[in-house]
Amino acid sequence: METIQFNRLLLKTAFSCMACDGDIDKREIRLIRQLHHDSNIFGDMDMDKELESLLLEINKDGLRFLKDYFSELIDHKLSQSDELKLIEVAIATIKADEKVEYSEIKFFKVIRSKLNIDNKLILEKHPDFEDYLEEDIITESYLLRLQDDFFDAHDMPKFEKIDLHLE
Repeated sequence: METIQFNRLLLKTAFSCMACDGDIDKREIRLIRQLHHDSNIFGDMDMDKELESLLLEINKDGLRFLKDYFSELIDHKLSQSDELKLIEVAIATIKADEKVEYSEIKFFKVIRSKLNIDNKLILEKHPDFEDYLEEDIITESYLLRLQDDFFDAHDMPKFEKIDLHLE
């Protein structure tokens, strides 16, 4: 996958995980900014512009935004290292506000279902991710039901403009 496309998908992953519980917490924004500043994980993009664009997009139709995100995960051919990085960013974002909602776990499980990486590889590097990878009885109908349940149980709010200059 082209680096620029992957960087955008990675940011969209963080943003989606941040918004999936219906609340964009300042600690989640801080984490995204810190990841970008410390390790340039999202590449050379204009973070303010990208976050504003994602905010406008999700405020137009939040559920469509998240469904499109899941489609993007399937459409992109990701390497194992890309998938691991995506999982790391997703879980870090979910944990950033120090309260993990059940809706966030369901959302993550849908993300996980779209990836090919083996859980053993994830747990080798991140044994603390085990709770996020607990096996459910996985069938195609279960995954569709999980995704549908997430969307049926959520009305996406309109989010306030993001304060991009948090200290």
